[in-house]
Amino acid sequence: MIPDVSPLTLGAGLLVGLGVWLVLAVGYARPSLAERLADPPPKQPPRPVVSEEEAGFTARLGRLGTPLMASFGLPTARTRRDLVVCDRDVDRYLAEKATGLLLGLLGPPVMGVVMTVLGVGLSPLVAGACWALFAVVLWIAPDLALRDEAGKRRERMRHALAGFADLVVVALAGGAGVNGALSDATATSSSWAMTRIALALRGAALDRQPAWTALRELGDRYDVPEFDELSASLQLAGADGARVRGSLAAKAKTLRTQHLAELDADAQAATEKMSLPVVLLFAGFLLLLGYPAVSLIMSSL
Repeated sequence: MIPDVSPLTLGAGLLVGLGVWLVLAVGYARPSLAERLADPPPKQPPRPVVSEEEAGFTARLGRLGTPLMASFGLPTARTRRDLVVCDRDVDRYLAEKATGLLLGLLGPPVMGVVMTVLGVGLSPLVAGACWALFAVVLWIAPDLALRDEAGKRRERMRHALAGFADLVVVALAGGAGVNGALSDATATSSSWAMTRIALALRGAALDRQPAWTALRELGDRYDVPEFDELSASLQLAGADGARVRGSLAAKAKTLRTQHLAELDADAQAATEKMSLPVVLLFAGFLLLLGYPAVSLIMSSL
């Protein structure tokens, strides 16, 4: 990035940096003794299997830097929850972070070599600021993408839960039992969220656990507190023999009202976002019409 540095020197620095990166990655590749002796956490969700073809370019490129990123304490607790929600592997996330860091540190010097060869020079202050900004953007890009995807999945899960509660009420009104109503409600859709609910209920049946326990664990996994309220109503019906139809109907109405309110808020937000381009377009139109008159007045003074 500095004009008075030769391309050969910058290239040698890049090679040295890449060698240090590889040495650190290989050095941290072996697990520590504490990691070998530690017991696996109970009820750990299954890790998704990602093939070489499905893994992205960034994940394959930064695979060597995964142990190094893990030694920095990544991912954080919040990021781990988002990874569980998105059904993504921790190693793949760390590989993407390592690739972002590598490209953020080595990309600007390569561009500096190209600019130096072409005769384009930048001041050290501007070059350093651009380098830092580029590295920060690539470092936080995986986190922002993961957070956005996790938020969308939680929203889809809430919407599916609202429809699921309505279907359960309809099945109960038709004379089905609690377990039969739950099974019939999940069989009406093949969406991602409804499939997760069906798998959770099926797993609870195979493990001889009550359905409300599976729904509560599903709500804890995807950070959707509405599952706790639904599971509490089902627990009253299963443990105390209470009539659950009325409480489920009220809960379904509440979820449906929240769903409609969220859709209305999203529509209002989209409308507000569209107002800014219209205002800018109108300001540009006024500037286009008024510039000739203002220029003529200024030139005549």
